[in-house]
Amino acid sequence: MGKPAQKVVNAEKALMALRNHSEAERRRRERINGHLATLRSLIPGTNKMDKAALLAEVINQVKELRRTVAEATDGTLVPTDMDEVKVEEQEDLNDGAFISIRASLCCDFKHELLVDLREAIEALPLKTVRAEIATLGSRMVNIFVISGCNEGESDEGEEGIKLVKSVRDALRSVLDKFYASEEFSSRNTLSGKRRRVSFFSPTNSSSLGDIW
Repeated sequence: MGKPAQKVVNAEKALMALRNHSEAERRRRERINGHLATLRSLIPGTNKMDKAALLAEVINQVKELRRTVAEATDGTLVPTDMDEVKVEEQEDLNDGAFISIRASLCCDFKHELLVDLREAIEALPLKTVRAEIATLGSRMVNIFVISGCNEGESDEGEEGIKLVKSVRDALRSVLDKFYASEEFSSRNTLSGKRRRVSFFSPTNSSSLGDIW
């Protein structure tokens, strides 16, 4: 094939690539405009707003909804959409004889993770005083109140800091192990096909005593 013919082929390829890019951009703009139109239909008074003002109003509405939900669920155990581990020492009610720790783990709801969580808590040199779990959709939150003896050999507060760290490390290791597992995807698919057996009361919140 001569150079002129090769140039023609290259020009045609370039033109085709340009057309494909333009078509992809057109579809992308249509999707964005469609989503913006949906937002305008959901939030009154935004029909004449530009895109930036519309998005700012959406952010304000989401923040307001979160505040409303927080007020409505104050004191109620409700999972959030963010994976997190919280561990803190509670006020001592036994003249320093015991150290009380409140721990929480929020993540996706999986039966396999509950097993690992139970083993991690039971492996700690502490006593579980209270345990609760609540689910919402595919999410769950676990709350534990754990106590341990204050041996009195460490400086004030040092023993509590050490126990808080051990509990936090244990819960984080459970979460890290689960999500790092190579079998996560396949187990997730299989668990979705199995019929889920409820461990919980109709309120979706219960003590873990019956489970553990």
